[in-house]
Amino acid sequence: MRLFRTSILALSLFAVGCGHAPPEQTADACLILEDNRSWWRALQRSERRWGISPAIQLAILKRESSFNAHARPARRRLLGFIPGSRPSSAYGYAQALDGTWDEFQEATGQRFADRDSFEDAVDFVGWYGHLSGQRSGIAPTDARALYLAYHQGHGGYNRGTYRQHAWLMRAADTVAQDAARYQSQLDRCERRLNRGRFWLL
Repeated sequence: MRLFRTSILALSLFAVGCGHAPPEQTADACLILEDNRSWWRALQRSERRWGISPAIQLAILKRESSFNAHARPARRRLLGFIPGSRPSSAYGYAQALDGTWDEFQEATGQRFADRDSFEDAVDFVGWYGHLSGQRSGIAPTDARALYLAYHQGHGGYNRGTYRQHAWLMRAADTVAQDAARYQSQLDRCERRLNRGRFWLL
């Protein structure tokens, strides 16, 4: 019986470690982060490492997964109702593809990084934004361009393939608007979120 309880506890801890439940609302960065202080710490670590603001990181995650740790693209439907394959290997908070995630792990030495870990996902978003500066000349404050490169890849962004997709241009505008709103909100609550900064040491 004791072994059974220990196993259940271990499984519960594993489940908790693999991702929080999505926040009930995604419009207010302060409310999101006050309920998930570990997320705020992860966002700050990513910003210090890669130079991409927490507001932009949050806006990209909101667009990609609505902060769902286990998000995947919807399956295609055969004959309208039979579940088929998924259109891509995108998974997790950041909807990172298998190949791009492998590149991230190799480049950063994080062999055990998981796409359903918020900390690893925001590190990925920061890393990719940093690469966008190197490969596509995008400023770290340009949320719209960062999202277009994130979605199309650096080669696609450099070729301007996003101009062929009106829906993607609208999505990038939404990311920029979300990032600006999140930044305004964080400006008001950052001091409150930073109380007890000993955990940053």
